[in-house]
Amino acid sequence: MVSTGVVVIGRNEGERLNQCLASVLRVACPVVYADSQSTDGSVGVAQSLGVTVVQLDPARPMNAARGRKAGFERLLQMYPTLQRVLFLDGDCELDADFLPAAQAAMLARPEVAVVCGRRRERHPQASVYNRMADLEWNTPVGECESCGGDALFSVRAYVQAGGFDDTVLAGEEPELCRRIRRQGFKVLRIDVAMSWHDMNMHQLSQWWRRGVRTGYGALDVRRRHGVQDFDRLLVSAWVWVLAWPLVSMALVAGVAFSAGSAAAGWLALFAASLLPLQLLRVARTGRQRGLALPDALAYGALMMVNKWSCAWGQLKWLLEKR
Repeated sequence: MVSTGVVVIGRNEGERLNQCLASVLRVACPVVYADSQSTDGSVGVAQSLGVTVVQLDPARPMNAARGRKAGFERLLQMYPTLQRVLFLDGDCELDADFLPAAQAAMLARPEVAVVCGRRRERHPQASVYNRMADLEWNTPVGECESCGGDALFSVRAYVQAGGFDDTVLAGEEPELCRRIRRQGFKVLRIDVAMSWHDMNMHQLSQWWRRGVRTGYGALDVRRRHGVQDFDRLLVSAWVWVLAWPLVSMALVAGVAFSAGSAAAGWLALFAASLLPLQLLRVARTGRQRGLALPDALAYGALMMVNKWSCAWGQLKWLLEKR
């Protein structure tokens, strides 16, 4: 009887997929790879390793939720006795310590339906964007609201909650975890290395696209499913992109009309200083989380860039629905 299986998703991951599949095959669990129309030979790589492959139909939009759902359905069809399933992104390598620790945590606490650990960036020194992602993955240990793309799920809880919603283009894990928690189950992050992620990001345009996707997906799951995990992120984006400049201009114009241009100039200078002050405040948070000063300043700057990219992603969602 097979109790644990693995679902890997990917699209044009190249050598990263080979490393990913090799890492999960070492734990002697059945693996299904769901491919989103790769053109780099990923399907052949998986098949050469003896991995079952599910190829997604290109007639529908590709997304992570769709791949995970299709992979899980094939895995359960092949192994009906499955009790746990590990979802893993194709650009990640599984740490050998995670699966035994995650299974033990789930067995020790029957109310725990999702277990995740510490995802790390494989090459944090390759770019400032990789280092920011490595910091982002380091969330608090203990019971939490949701997991990321790599996590061990109880099959019973997953099926009972309805599984991944393949219409969710981004933010699919918080949306599913919300439904799982509504069933009375818990999501737990353990203090164990889980996976090594290879972000391979080197350009600001890539960081911008990532922020746009975050804003789009966050608003989507908020409006369609009521997921509140991203409320602070969504509101903060509009505060800095819209409220801050509009309120500042209105106040400066009012002061200029009532008190003269000198007072208005000082007020404008103060309003303009709020942006770099916020950047420094965020950088201070980075320093408290162990970043060197240059990286902390970069962290502050990139988090502020995310306000604009996140707002643009939300605007794209609103325009599409309109």
